[in-house]
Amino acid sequence: MTEGNGPAPDDRTSHAEAGHTGGTGHTGSTGRTGGTSRTSVRAGTTRARGRDGDRPRALTVAGAVDGAVLLALLGVVAVGFGPAWGTTGYLVPALGGAVVGLLVAWLGAWLRWSVLLTAATTVLAYFLLGGALALPVTAIGGVVPSLATLQELALGAVHGWKGFVTTVPPLASFPELAVVPYLLLLLTGVLAGTIAWRGRLAAWALLPVVVALASVALLGTILPAYPLAQGLVVAVVGLLWGSWRAAESRMGANRLLSEASRSATRRLRAQRLRGGAVLLAIGGLAAVVAAPPMAHGERLALRELITPPLDLHQYTSPLVGFRHYTKDLKDAELFTVTGLPEGGRVRLATLDTYAGTVYDASSGGATGVFNRAGEVVDTVAAGTRTPVQVSVTGYSGVWLPDVGELGGITFGGERADELASTTYYNATSGTALSTSGLRPGDSYEIDAIVSPTPSEDDLATVPIQDVDLPRPEDVADEVPGKSAQFAADATEPFEKFVNIRDTLVATGVYSSGLENQPPSRPGHSAARIDTLLAQDEMVGDDEQFAVALALMAQQAGVPARVVMGFYPEKDAVEAGEPYTVTGGDVHAWVEVPFEGYGWVPFDVVPDEDNKVEPLPRSKQVPKPPVLETPESPEEPPQAEAGDVEEEDQDDDQTAIDWRQVAMIAVAVAVPLAILALPLLLILGFKRRRRGKRRSAPVLADRVSGGWREVVDAATDLGAGVPRAATRREGARIVADQVPSAATSTVQLAHRADATVFGAGAPTDDDVARFWSEVDDVVGTMRAGLPWRRRLAARLSLRSVRGADAPPVGEVVRRWFAAVPAAAGRLGRAAVRPLHDRMARARRRKDGTRRGPRQEDR
Repeated sequence: MTEGNGPAPDDRTSHAEAGHTGGTGHTGSTGRTGGTSRTSVRAGTTRARGRDGDRPRALTVAGAVDGAVLLALLGVVAVGFGPAWGTTGYLVPALGGAVVGLLVAWLGAWLRWSVLLTAATTVLAYFLLGGALALPVTAIGGVVPSLATLQELALGAVHGWKGFVTTVPPLASFPELAVVPYLLLLLTGVLAGTIAWRGRLAAWALLPVVVALASVALLGTILPAYPLAQGLVVAVVGLLWGSWRAAESRMGANRLLSEASRSATRRLRAQRLRGGAVLLAIGGLAAVVAAPPMAHGERLALRELITPPLDLHQYTSPLVGFRHYTKDLKDAELFTVTGLPEGGRVRLATLDTYAGTVYDASSGGATGVFNRAGEVVDTVAAGTRTPVQVSVTGYSGVWLPDVGELGGITFGGERADELASTTYYNATSGTALSTSGLRPGDSYEIDAIVSPTPSEDDLATVPIQDVDLPRPEDVADEVPGKSAQFAADATEPFEKFVNIRDTLVATGVYSSGLENQPPSRPGHSAARIDTLLAQDEMVGDDEQFAVALALMAQQAGVPARVVMGFYPEKDAVEAGEPYTVTGGDVHAWVEVPFEGYGWVPFDVVPDEDNKVEPLPRSKQVPKPPVLETPESPEEPPQAEAGDVEEEDQDDDQTAIDWRQVAMIAVAVAVPLAILALPLLLILGFKRRRRGKRRSAPVLADRVSGGWREVVDAATDLGAGVPRAATRREGARIVADQVPSAATSTVQLAHRADATVFGAGAPTDDDVARFWSEVDDVVGTMRAGLPWRRRLAARLSLRSVRGADAPPVGEVVRRWFAAVPAAAGRLGRAAVRPLHDRMARARRRKDGTRRGPRQEDR
């Protein structure tokens, strides 16, 4: 202690740390005047912050609260994987990744690692712990990562996201996809924890959490987990924690080390916490009430938008080999089906697109997409679930025989893993395929959902669904006319379809081209269908008749698709007994969608004993008169060689399709017009500017405008003439930079000054001569330049912006540089009222504490 001066500085500091005021009445006073020294207060605050800064926040109680809040938020995010995964198996990799990410962030905050060291530790933790958390099957002892584990983790980080959204849920059948939730939560934990424990604006740690929540929603299905609960928890907990951290940051920067200040700080924190909780509770209640009415439509999910990378074009339509089954493999055993329900059909492939040569399968849009299929496949199909076993004996190909709607598929045998990893399923068409291809010896079991087939009487009163199938292309010429002819006078879509089918069955002759059957060509191209329908005796098999029915039905406005598969003869196989499929059991049929029933099969197989002779005229369906092919007009008498008739015929044969030419012209002209529009606008603006200058109401202004035309032309050519320059100054600048027009430009400038500032007014002849000289000067300036530079000058905007205007790039750069500054000013203006209120509150508290102590002195 120093005599007469109160406590020494060190003593005052120690008293202040203990919560005492010392002889001055409060920390940092001068000891004589009782006033507060700002330097002393700042010094004391700095020391307080220095002591707190020596200990990382991650090691404090507040840091533990941060970790607990972030772990709770990440747990809420992880719940969103539930509908896509199908089981709770996703929780271990997801929550494990969140914990690992937070631990890495905590270690980095504690040991003050650099960004590179934190990133390297994250990668190391991903590979070391990924086996135990995400891929225990491939790890040694379920814990230690093996080479296969490291390979799966590396590939999963790159390709796992694609597989996650292109696989049919539930994804529990594909354990390698657990890498996705593990990696997503790991990265989110590292980012959120690092920002929370080391960032100055800790509330930004909520941004990775929100991004992760949105990512999980996009990676999921159209059926959400608990969207309202997840959103409320993230919003309420996140905003409360963020406001708490923001208040701590503001108070910590202005902390006074007295007991009274600590008490006031605690009261203020409690008040903010209560107010924030009340506001968020009101907001949450409003969200609960308003969310159900606002929720409409399907949820956005990437798996509904992304078409899997399965190129169906590399796989031949099975319908191409239809005759191979009926002729070469008629008695060959292909595979055995055990558990086939009564009336069940074995589907090989659904074909819904036709381009004139082959009826093929498609993917995308209303036809559905092919996604990876596993042991469980999500489906809403109604019907009885029946386990069906398939053992392959003589069949080979990528198309998997299945029954009904697929509820799951499990492979057996030596190639089980290979087939399981390469199997895709289109739930809309009911078609499954394996890119590895089936071989003799393979086997699998499917969980089939078979719905009973309704009768035609039941379907007569049910509307046909409007399904947007791919439009057939290059259809046979006979299809439109025969479709209307066979539909007769029917008006309802289903009635039209039945009439077309019945006519094909009644007038057709079944033949696969075997020895004891009428001749029948294979294939279903437009030429083959044209031949089929053009004959009075329509000869063919399922391949031709099913394709013809589907094409004619679509012409009549009925959506239809072709299905190739197998089914036994009626009463040939008892329900549940093993059914050995041979090539002779192959069939093709047509499916039509009905409301409430889905796609219903229809057979179009004529009887083999139908006579080849055409039916009597009375039994044929009358042709509508308007659709009959008009008779050819009588040929004119044979013209002699070299007659004009032959020339006219040659001209007709080589006539130009002007419609096609017009379409090509429009397709080329429209893009070119769009590209040329800005250039035309520039030229039009300059032409209008010149016209306004030459036709100004005052004759002297026309002379001034003529000089401006010279200056603008020189500016566009690269001569920078400032807007504020006089005519003579501008003439000298142009003369220096465009020597070819030096003399004429200077003379023209003098003439313009004399005309504008002279005593008398110029006449129309004076103005006309002046503009003639203007055109000569401009022509002289452009004459010695290459055509590219002349064209660039005509399209330049320098004269519009001014020669002394900054370059466009500089303007854009300045604008982008000004955006953050403007945003900062707006932000400071928004928080300034709150900052002023807090400053006034601190001054009132300081005055309240100083008042009684000054009275005591």
